[in-house]
Amino acid sequence: MMNFVEDLGVNGHLTIIKVDREGNEEILLDDANTIVSGLGVGLSYLFTGSGSDSILDYQIDRFQVGVSGPHEAYSTNPSSISQLSGALGQNEYGADSNLFIQKGGLLIRPGFATPTEYFALIPSHKITRISDTSVRYTLVLDEEACNDLQGDSLEDLNINEIAMFLKNPSGTTGAGISIMACYRTFSNIRKTNDFSLIFRWTLNF
Repeated sequence: MMNFVEDLGVNGHLTIIKVDREGNEEILLDDANTIVSGLGVGLSYLFTGSGSDSILDYQIDRFQVGVSGPHEAYSTNPSSISQLSGALGQNEYGADSNLFIQKGGLLIRPGFATPTEYFALIPSHKITRISDTSVRYTLVLDEEACNDLQGDSLEDLNINEIAMFLKNPSGTTGAGISIMACYRTFSNIRKTNDFSLIFRWTLNF
């Protein structure tokens, strides 16, 4: 399915910006991302008419942040990645943040999905068409989101991976099954309430 995506010429770019309480901005990353084979799987449901009857299910409308990146497949076959190494749980996104967290399934491989993933939804006003072939997604971890994360042994956890997902291209009933569309790992960021993180993710189709 990755060849299908490559044939379509899909590519992406991610910029990560740190914004402190005074509004000062610092660019932490400005680089290409990895388009994964899941995007091809999702689009194949659409083009073959074998998936959802609703076009909304094919939209990229959610993301996850992780603390165990990069995924082990990143160095050998980045396009094969289908899940984050250490995706955050519901409470780790922050009860007082502006994020809306939704529970759902995630397709890991053909015929197998995990039912208990947590996704941060991307508000429609944060999805912007910037040309006939480009869409920009603005993902915001505000000052109250993902702060001072710790592991089971109380060790500090750093944000270092992120992915966006197609909503539910198979048309599965109930909570639905999402599919990863793109992934990016980056240097460790210890998130605190002193700053927000803005992820400006542009996909070119």
